[in-house]
Amino acid sequence: MTVVWINGAFGAGKTTTARELIELIPNSTIFDPEVVGAALAHLLPPKRLAEAGDFQDLPIWRRLVVDTAAAMLAELGGTLVIPMTLLRQEYRDEIFGGLAARRIEVRHILLAPAETILRERIAARETPDTADGELRVRQWSYDHIAPYRSALASWLTADAHPVDTSALTPYEAAARIAEAVGTGAVPACDIVQTPEPTAETLAAGVLLFDERDRVLLVDPTYKPGWEFPGGVVEPGEAPARAGMREVAEETGIHLDDVPALLVVDWEPPVPPGYGGLRLLFDGGRLDAAQARRVLLPGPELRDWRFVSEDEAAGLLPPIRYERLRWALRARERGAALYLEAGTPVG
Repeated sequence: MTVVWINGAFGAGKTTTARELIELIPNSTIFDPEVVGAALAHLLPPKRLAEAGDFQDLPIWRRLVVDTAAAMLAELGGTLVIPMTLLRQEYRDEIFGGLAARRIEVRHILLAPAETILRERIAARETPDTADGELRVRQWSYDHIAPYRSALASWLTADAHPVDTSALTPYEAAARIAEAVGTGAVPACDIVQTPEPTAETLAAGVLLFDERDRVLLVDPTYKPGWEFPGGVVEPGEAPARAGMREVAEETGIHLDDVPALLVVDWEPPVPPGYGGLRLLFDGGRLDAAQARRVLLPGPELRDWRFVSEDEAAGLLPPIRYERLRWALRARERGAALYLEAGTPVG
């Protein structure tokens, strides 16, 4: 099963090109995630919608895009063509990672006309709406040229296969995409495949510190939010050894000694998650030379940094921050703690 994701600025001609593309790729179907956004307008309270501003900022939208795409491919098979602007790398990672977890390959295409051409196309764009609605759509497109330009400069061109459509009709652009996909010129996105759990899980994280006692956090590509190095313990694997394995895989740091346990935290199930036990271990202090050798394997981690406890509060989700906070207290006291939902018990 394959997704061809057509990205680009608002007004770049993604939907028109997608309609032409399904005529050129056998057994292909269009899925427009705008439909999911429109449905949420009827499903969520107005206050929640107003808080988000853009439906892409709603976690439920990103999850439903993945679930809907997977359900359509399970029903229809073949190739799903998805025309949708994605300008935030963390949203791309979350959605593409969710598809990868379902063993769905994603081939990422970027429609990239020159900016002068893009502005001309936005000006000439017609929408089946009122005159006011047309103006709003055009202004929305103009307002998002700057974020598009920023994404181009930071990550988008390195991630997607660009097609300069400045002098191409939608059919010609679709023909180039079909050829590139068919010949393998557009490889499947290199993103880690982490199957979603179907039951409670046991996970082991390892805290690593620099010479200023700041803790190492990593930014995974396959889920939102910062994390500790670590991951799910495999069947038959010792949790501390799992943490050591994950640290080596994610950062390139090989620990010589088995790390000491700091906290055991029971994470309650919060649908759609199943929760489970989360263990944090003390991996010790890295000297300056070791810290400089931290590596980032592209498919798994986007970034890493050493942070103070206060800085971690602004990066970690609340339950992970509480887990870290108590792990640091346990490290100071030299005694492990048992937590439930980030709170010490007993």
